[in-house]
Amino acid sequence: MQEPQLSTAPRGTRAKAVAEVQADEFLTFRLGVESYGIEILKVQEIRGYETPTAIANAPAFIKGVINLRGVIVPILDLRIKFQLAHANYDEFTVVIILNVAGRVVGVVVDSVSDVLTLAIDAIRATPEFASATFDTRYITGLATVDERLLILLDIEKLMTGADMALVDSAMH
Repeated sequence: MQEPQLSTAPRGTRAKAVAEVQADEFLTFRLGVESYGIEILKVQEIRGYETPTAIANAPAFIKGVINLRGVIVPILDLRIKFQLAHANYDEFTVVIILNVAGRVVGVVVDSVSDVLTLAIDAIRATPEFASATFDTRYITGLATVDERLLILLDIEKLMTGADMALVDSAMH
């Protein structure tokens, strides 16, 4: 499978962003009632949830850190990051370990659903929102799978912004 080619052109329209996504495999997961997908190539492994070691004064979405075979991995809760209802950590809760921007990070999700292959024509552009307080830059597109809307995330954009600077400052 070929890795998607990223454009070096300046940021353009949402249609261009969708056009950059090649037909590829996505790991799908759930947060509450919503379904999300991330490129499978970013996923290192999927683990059951274990309570991480808390870091003092960290933002609420940073649950803490775990020791993964000698690597200290920050664990972020996407439900809190996306300001969704409080999460119940149960037997279905999982941590997706990702390789993002040269670092290993874990994200807590309610459950992992499936791995899907989506063709480019199955992905629709993210609608533009007029609100400056609603950031959709990390959403690459939307797809309908079995009559459910799937929100496709650019996990690199989501994990490399100001939030990751908060993770760095909390860990050091």
